[in-house]
Amino acid sequence: MGGVLGKNESPRASVPETKLEAKITEAMQRRETEGSSIKSFDSIVLKFPKIDENLRKCKVIFQEFDEDSNGAIDPQELKHAFGKLEINFTDEEISDLFEACDINEDMGIEFSEFIVLLCLVYLLKDDPTALHAKSRMGLPNLEVTFETLVDAFVFLDKNKDGHVSRNEMIQAINETTSGERSSGRIAMRRFEEMDWDKNGMVNFKEFLFAFTHWVGIEDNEDEEGEE
Repeated sequence: MGGVLGKNESPRASVPETKLEAKITEAMQRRETEGSSIKSFDSIVLKFPKIDENLRKCKVIFQEFDEDSNGAIDPQELKHAFGKLEINFTDEEISDLFEACDINEDMGIEFSEFIVLLCLVYLLKDDPTALHAKSRMGLPNLEVTFETLVDAFVFLDKNKDGHVSRNEMIQAINETTSGERSSGRIAMRRFEEMDWDKNGMVNFKEFLFAFTHWVGIEDNEDEEGEE
């Protein structure tokens, strides 16, 4: 287990590693000026089943773009996908997104990684092509689902700096549980599940990967693939 960082120890929070991380943080900060409609962590949890249902509908899109049907989308297939969806990202941006979401570095985007990638596209693209892309996907609930995920992150990020800190996670859960003794442990466990790089701060990409795990997307991938 990683060590517990002190309050002021956030070595990578203020200096994003990549241009993509910087863009994600800036896009999130713009969205955070609108506030969040979510009032408690419990209300996020209650949305899990509906989010899970809608995200699983992305499987059809994933399979369409997995041209060789090997269970993963490679860099060339991703470029083809963006072309078909009329998402106007540069080759560099597509490459950065691929690298950011290919967590196990096997040069293939698996289903849970694909969901994270699509949600990042939703956050980053505020021009009309993004709306065309979502309508072409044939999933009318997809935009609403992605907005719910963004809204959940905004709720957790109390100081609106584009990252969720350990203290912010504890505060969000304490607001819900009315000071129950177990709330601190719940908050710490959830935070550790999100903070993959153990730097004491959670960005939106880390949050999304944790969320796919919470709603069970990864748990059923292998079973679906065997059907």
